[in-house]
Amino acid sequence: MPPCVVFEDDHLLVVDKPSGWNTHAPAPHAGEGIYDWLRHREPRWASLAIIHRLDKETSGLLVFGKSPEANRSLTEQFAGREVEKRYDCVTDRTVDGDDFSATTSIRREGVRYQAIDPALGGEPAETRFRVLRREGGRTWVEAEPKTGRTHQIRVHAASLGWPLLGDSLYDGTPAGRLQLHARRLSFRHPVTGAQLDFDRPAPFSLQQPDVQCATSLRRAVILEEETTVFRWIHGAADGVPGVYVDRLGDWLLIQSESEPAALAWWSQIQESVQSAHPGVRGVYFKRLNRHVRGTTVPQASPVRLDGDEAPAVFVARENGLIFEFSFSEGYSVGLFLDQRDNRRRCARGHVAAGFPLIPQGPGERHLLNCFAYTCGFSVAAAAGGWRTTSLDLSRKYLDWGRRNFVASGLVADDHEFIYGDVFDWLRRLGKKGRRFGAVILDPPTFSRSKEHGDFRAESDYGELVTSALKVLEPGGVLLASTNAARLEPERFLADVQGAVSTAGRRVLKQHYVPQGVDFPISREEPAYLKTAWFRVS
Repeated sequence: MPPCVVFEDDHLLVVDKPSGWNTHAPAPHAGEGIYDWLRHREPRWASLAIIHRLDKETSGLLVFGKSPEANRSLTEQFAGREVEKRYDCVTDRTVDGDDFSATTSIRREGVRYQAIDPALGGEPAETRFRVLRREGGRTWVEAEPKTGRTHQIRVHAASLGWPLLGDSLYDGTPAGRLQLHARRLSFRHPVTGAQLDFDRPAPFSLQQPDVQCATSLRRAVILEEETTVFRWIHGAADGVPGVYVDRLGDWLLIQSESEPAALAWWSQIQESVQSAHPGVRGVYFKRLNRHVRGTTVPQASPVRLDGDEAPAVFVARENGLIFEFSFSEGYSVGLFLDQRDNRRRCARGHVAAGFPLIPQGPGERHLLNCFAYTCGFSVAAAAGGWRTTSLDLSRKYLDWGRRNFVASGLVADDHEFIYGDVFDWLRRLGKKGRRFGAVILDPPTFSRSKEHGDFRAESDYGELVTSALKVLEPGGVLLASTNAARLEPERFLADVQGAVSTAGRRVLKQHYVPQGVDFPISREEPAYLKTAWFRVS
């Protein structure tokens, strides 16, 4: 169960949304909102319905409907103003009075909303405010919106002369996050009629707010009993431009093109690391290099920055499985963390709402993992009951993959490992009549082999799909993924769909997946990873 889930029964799902996460995806190829992420995560959540929303920057309680009865009842309760909603907020401006209300109309003007005289039209809006305390030049206020207009509390606070901390849109003082949290939600159960009251304290921190906000987002989706590897800081999207930090079990790995920028950030933040990551033993730094070809292993490997020295090989958990990592093997440390949710889909046999990975009918399930690297997808699929074939141009990484099978308690000898060029082996396997119920395509942006020559994802992805379709059984599932930043989602999907059509086959089901929640997308930190699952006739 994701940590953000507060309550669940047959009719309701109540969650505590962190700041920095949309309620739903703002565009078809944008990052998933919490609603999209939940709806596609578990089969029992496939029919989730949005009843109300919170702004991306606002944290706190959300309720989703799981049944027609819940959707109908909750919609009526919200429309009839029967739902009690209480928010906590903080401002550093003077708040006159202790208990008062704002009653205006609200009208959109560009990207902002304005409080206006009700006589001028607009949507009527009413918010009651109550001061909780004043301390250190800041005032903590409880807000009770009687209506549910967009940005209502933020607009009313700004109109009263005290915009909220972190609310740059409404001229608030900059902070690590918007200091607004939906603390309390009370309503009648849609079936039993029992009164339900939920309360989650505001997670505001006035110390190191960027770290606190980033940590809250990860803690909402990652259960550390199952997963100890994830992206903790994702550059500008987490307020730290050019700096990326991964949690890898007992170690942190800081990555940046600018070593001085990374070290300066680390010197400011290191005191907060223990509270955010109490199990961390040491910190390493790796210089990001967009041109790693010709770089020696020592030059490309991370270096220790602080704390204990990591052993040559160490292990960490992802989705309950165990994987090996190393800081002494060059640029890559053992697992591409941005594919965590896709590996979970392999292990769970569930791609998305209405899209099972497991094929229909009896028989053994066979999965082919091309460009397997250290066989992360293979291990996950094997844990889900698939017999796997891992194909890669590196014997070293295939051996690493075998050890990952063993580390997770799987029998490597029950699975197949093939060393060689992917294009060459897809041709060979096709001639032998080998067919697979699922094929994983997660190639590097660029690769070179004697058999095939150069492969560039931007120009050659369609050719790769054409080759893979020759070994994909009818009704099988194809995972197509690329991190080629200049290959736009629309053209990527068109390349895959075009290859399927040219092969005389049809896409029966399709689900597009952006990069994971711990790799948040913003204007300053655009998406780079594109992934789509296809069931093909």
